[in-house]
Amino acid sequence: MNFDVEEVKGACHCGSVRFRVKLSDGLHSASRCTCSYCRMRGVVGVSAKLPDLEILQGEDVLTLYQFNTNTAKHYFCSKCGVYTHHQRRSDPNQYGINVACLEGISPFDFEEIPVTDGVNHPSDVGKNDLVGVLKFIPAK
Repeated sequence: MNFDVEEVKGACHCGSVRFRVKLSDGLHSASRCTCSYCRMRGVVGVSAKLPDLEILQGEDVLTLYQFNTNTAKHYFCSKCGVYTHHQRRSDPNQYGINVACLEGISPFDFEEIPVTDGVNHPSDVGKNDLVGVLKFIPAK
């Protein structure tokens, strides 16, 4: 897998939402988070600057979800329910992009995914600690 991918297309499950994104650091920024929402949705995310995400189709079917401080903006397709991206609370100048929505990339392509402490959010405590690593070990 090419971790240095720069620009990639993506879509939700049903294809109603389609986008193109230039990733800030390719797939090297892949991570998971322990906050209540990320735990439940189980997404591997990568980073992109706000101007580097272009919605090509389906902006009208994107639904916004916010909670707690209402700073982060989580977007998902209103037809299939798949989360595509969110504007980060920790850095509102960045989007977190759902790796599973990117063409040719799967969360299971990563041997290890760093897990960051979202329970003690960096916006609240001033640091973004690594709390573990999630591993995928394929069956033989």
